[in-house]
Amino acid sequence: MEPLKFEPLLKHKFWGGDKIVRFKGLSPQEESVGESWEVSGVAGSESIISSGPYKGETLSKVLSEKQHELVGKENYRMYGDEFPLLVKFIDASHDLSIQVHPDDETAIRNGMRHGKTEMWYIIDVEPEARLFCGLKEKITLKQYKEVAQSEAICNIIKQHAVKENDCFFIPSGCIHGIGKGCFLAEIQQASDVTYRIYDFRRKDENDSFRELHIKEAQECVDFGLDDDCRVDYVPVMNQGVSLIRCPYFNTVVYDIDSPMTLDYSYLDSFIIFIGINGEGLFLDNEGNETSLKAGEAMLVPATTKTLKVSGRLKFLETTI
Repeated sequence: MEPLKFEPLLKHKFWGGDKIVRFKGLSPQEESVGESWEVSGVAGSESIISSGPYKGETLSKVLSEKQHELVGKENYRMYGDEFPLLVKFIDASHDLSIQVHPDDETAIRNGMRHGKTEMWYIIDVEPEARLFCGLKEKITLKQYKEVAQSEAICNIIKQHAVKENDCFFIPSGCIHGIGKGCFLAEIQQASDVTYRIYDFRRKDENDSFRELHIKEAQECVDFGLDDDCRVDYVPVMNQGVSLIRCPYFNTVVYDIDSPMTLDYSYLDSFIIFIGINGEGLFLDNEGNETSLKAGEAMLVPATTKTLKVSGRLKFLETTI
């Protein structure tokens, strides 16, 4: 199989802006784009392949046909025809809600297939941009109930000033929110469930208050989780630097200006590449050459053994 690239699936949000459109070089007529789903098998929001022999097909359809050749034997055994990850770009021109996601156990108990653990990689920020994530200190259920649904909840969450290339890990159960002025890449389990705890008393595009999910969120919050979620790492040119290793995904950042070869002969997994800056070429061991530039994502099948990469490109590499 050759690598797969996809049509972006734009999600218009009242809190969205114009950074995604400019970053991806899309039509300036698109307004208030909050999210661009780059790789998705989520029902109702499935990625469409943009070129090659599978052009026009959904990711889910190709997965059902190619199975472990696409995702790897162990991944196919675990997830079957459900693609296990969801990759997005997010542009917050206004604060997103304060929210939480369930873990696998809680999600399954409530009729979902799995929970949601995610990571953020900051691409660009405006002055005074911030992220909310991690409790300032461990709290009790009683303390949570006292501040839920009110701005007081912001007082118990760590607020982080952010800059380009910062990385954050958001495990299920962690109360969090993306603040105004953040533009980022998000890698997560393939779930679209979000439980809002507080939404800043604002109205959406229909002049309505958005629904809060206090009871559902209460069941999910890890009250003992006081980690600040920030990932400390030291960038190195022309070498992969590990950002996240967790049961759901492993992510590495590369910043290259010299040719290099990536060896995947040991790996039983697909690889997702996300372009952050610049442009490069990927040549696999079967002779397939695919370009990748900032604002694009590419899915490389598990059958790929090596990739030769050239150009000037910063990118994220994600596997399971």
